[in-house]
Amino acid sequence: MTIARRLTALALCLAAGTGFVTVPAAAFAEPSPQNAVTVRIDPSYQQPEFEGWGTSLVWFANITGGYPEPIRRKLVDMLFGEDGLRLNIARYNIGGGNAPDVRKDYMKTGATMEGFWKAPPGTVRTDMDWWRADNPEHWNFAADANQRWWIDQIKRQVTKWEAFSNSPPWFQTVSGYVSGGFDANTDQIRRDRVDDFATYLARVTQELEKAHGIKFDTLAPLNEPNTNYWGTQIGPNGQPTGGRQEGAHAGPELQQEVLLATRRALDALRSRVKVSAMDETNPGTFVRNWNGYGPARDVIDQLNVHTYGTGQRTSVRDIAKGANEKLWMSEVEGTWGNGTTDYTGMEPGLGMATRMLEDIRELEPSAWVFWQPVEDSIPQQAAGKNWGSIHIPFNCTASDTLESCPIRTNSKFNTIRNFTHFVRPGDRFVKTDDPSSVAAVKRFGLDATVVHVNSGNTDRSVTLDLSRFGLVSPLAKVTPVVTNATGALVRGKPVRVNGKSATLAVPAKSVTTFLVDGVAGVSGDAALIQPEHVYRINASGKSVQPSDDWSKAVLRASDATSARQLWSVRKLGLGNGNRERYEIVNAVTGTRLAAAGDAVVLQSARGAEAQWIMSTTGDGSWTFVNAATGVLLDGTGETVSGKTPTSGASQRWTPVDETVQRTQDTAVFTVPKLRPVLPQTVTPVYPDGARGSLPVVWNLPPDWSWQRPGTVRVHGTATDVLGRKLPALAVVTVDTIASTLPARAKTYVGGRPDLPATVTGIGKRGGKAELPVTWDSAAYDHVGTVTVAGRAQVVDGSTVPATAVVQVTEPVEVNAALDSVVAATYTESGYSADRLRNGVTEEKAWSNWRSGTKNPADTITFTLPKIRDLTRVAVHSYRDGEGGIAKSLKVQVRTVDGAWVDASGEVEVTDPRTEVVLNPSPPATAVRVVLTARPSGYLTLGEIEVLAKAPTP
Repeated sequence: MTIARRLTALALCLAAGTGFVTVPAAAFAEPSPQNAVTVRIDPSYQQPEFEGWGTSLVWFANITGGYPEPIRRKLVDMLFGEDGLRLNIARYNIGGGNAPDVRKDYMKTGATMEGFWKAPPGTVRTDMDWWRADNPEHWNFAADANQRWWIDQIKRQVTKWEAFSNSPPWFQTVSGYVSGGFDANTDQIRRDRVDDFATYLARVTQELEKAHGIKFDTLAPLNEPNTNYWGTQIGPNGQPTGGRQEGAHAGPELQQEVLLATRRALDALRSRVKVSAMDETNPGTFVRNWNGYGPARDVIDQLNVHTYGTGQRTSVRDIAKGANEKLWMSEVEGTWGNGTTDYTGMEPGLGMATRMLEDIRELEPSAWVFWQPVEDSIPQQAAGKNWGSIHIPFNCTASDTLESCPIRTNSKFNTIRNFTHFVRPGDRFVKTDDPSSVAAVKRFGLDATVVHVNSGNTDRSVTLDLSRFGLVSPLAKVTPVVTNATGALVRGKPVRVNGKSATLAVPAKSVTTFLVDGVAGVSGDAALIQPEHVYRINASGKSVQPSDDWSKAVLRASDATSARQLWSVRKLGLGNGNRERYEIVNAVTGTRLAAAGDAVVLQSARGAEAQWIMSTTGDGSWTFVNAATGVLLDGTGETVSGKTPTSGASQRWTPVDETVQRTQDTAVFTVPKLRPVLPQTVTPVYPDGARGSLPVVWNLPPDWSWQRPGTVRVHGTATDVLGRKLPALAVVTVDTIASTLPARAKTYVGGRPDLPATVTGIGKRGGKAELPVTWDSAAYDHVGTVTVAGRAQVVDGSTVPATAVVQVTEPVEVNAALDSVVAATYTESGYSADRLRNGVTEEKAWSNWRSGTKNPADTITFTLPKIRDLTRVAVHSYRDGEGGIAKSLKVQVRTVDGAWVDASGEVEVTDPRTEVVLNPSPPATAVRVVLTARPSGYLTLGEIEVLAKAPTP
């Protein structure tokens, strides 16, 4: 059945069985007009088939696999059952295991993992060289019974298995402990035992497959290796007192040795298991490791990264694309909220949901995996933390019951299900332009899912723009499924799609899944890149163009008249995936942008070095990843080069479609017997609207055409910068001006009205023309009406009287930021300063997070479209976990003479909303907020309101 026929069938079913209303079932106040967002869903940019949602088994399985059957069975259902989290990926932890004489209780409860070795009687920690892989007596394949119990319970639900290691066995470490080295910054895996370590992992993986009837897809031999997390401390009695879990430091060189050895060990067993790496703690450290790799890149078939830090997620995304490897977000958890364990509040759930959608938007992973949803309630409550979504004591006994060993959930458990119940394996995430939303199309191309997080304190209106789908059923509908403090996964009544969009209200502090029924395919004009179109590749007012000798790419000031700055971007495949390849061909020479080392050159030859992969988070900016080398197109100063991914502004580009589609008609006026003066240019219309000008040649009719009143249509030919010819039309009105229509304007007491630059002239025969006007001065010092006189200029040199009626009111405040141009001194990839004026105060709109040294201060500037009398500035900070809030801020304004002056002193930031009353501000053309970060901190904002005087509406 075709998609079109399926949509028709769906429409008939909907008509037969479903009624429509215009509000969800949940009752809450209508949101204010300002607190509204539009989510544009674009299926022309699709992530790979999603493999699913998962968890590591590890500590919680090590503990609960031995619990009484009713308790452990309920946990299985909560993680992998239909009403639970519906996980389908499991990561099995191959324990290293300490020596028999080392105390078992110095690590976290559950973190003491059993190894698969069997030491001879009397073996102690200092016996480091006894183990032989070829000695059957040195193996214990019956180890780790509790975690393996979980394998048997979930193997029917699990579609992807990964084995992973946190540390080698004690005898393959430098310190002799699996909890890390005595110096957490030095390599902990013995170099002379790397092959043994790899053999240990490969053999255990194989034996687990045989014992449980499963197939591991990947083996990850490293975990957060290039960190200082893994250290062992020794007490006075010679026994360890810390660290708290298995872990082993390994720098990039040692990581390579381990990865290469792992591949050799798997090959020696004729295993089809693939190698994944390197499960680094955050994307920034992942990037540093990867940049240090050489031959190891060739043996890695899957890239794994954790997001305990979030900077440079887009760099890891682009590394995966350049390496042509799939990417997993393979571990994360954390605490969100007010410093308590919090089983009732929404903050933990909103924090986790935000992390999930940001990871999906910025990493584009094919799988998303939890550290462990089940955590020990005892230390979590003692520390006021909420790691995990399910809490249970890790000290329960065989005699305990569900009453004496209680299972509790926090709001994460419910908000997670807004994702995992509705985005399933085989679906594909697609591009959206809203940082608070993710969207996915269903596996077979029919229907879509959107998950939206409203972290704010007010209800929000959400409009889903579905116009980029190829087909929208006449009876398409959207059903909201809402999780907030009053209920979990509450399904509302469907809302009918009208005009390819649907608007629904969502509650404050909620996660809502929108189930979109009746959409399919991709609209022909949805994608930015269109066949036969030409583009400007722009960044910060500069555009990519050939150098003077046409040999390489350079950056020059954008020039709308320069054909050499235009490029044909040609998609080489037929799909809509996020790894499609493109050629970037100069519109003048026909040569292609290509990577040559760290240079970007122009060449005629085709090849992978002249192919690029485009990436975006949906914010309007794109990166270009070279298909041959993995470098990114980078622009610094006037130099264009190929560099490793950094997530920096120099690697983000805005392709602008410069294909002229038509020209706007031109209105011209003249008086009888006077040949009209036709403009020398016309306004071209591009895919994004009318802008700029093109030269035009008119085919003027004979002079008798202007002898009497009437309308004359004059045809012409415009020429774009590539020499293409386009038809143009001027509509000439011939008449004698008899009067003008009164203009109208408003202002406030003491203000300046926006008097129009033209008035409408009325001809004796009814013709109309816009006439330039000069206004007399007037005073606006009291409430009432002021009539302003002026003179309007006619084309024959005469003038006619003009009037403007100005209504003067008491001043009110309006948000002048809404129509301003916003810029920031630095913005983290994936966020936008422009979103600081969208009326949504509680979203994470802008961030200045960067890996390494943080910016001590940054500035947000609003350039006003006209002179304004400013009164206040309200800065809405966004608390990002434990960070994001500024230490202080200062407001400055730019006066009409171009000077920046202080409009406030230094203001301490103590609340999410910081209001600054200006003291007073002179008439201003721009305003900026200078934000000072806390020591070693970063800044995140939701909104900035710039309040200015305005007349009463």
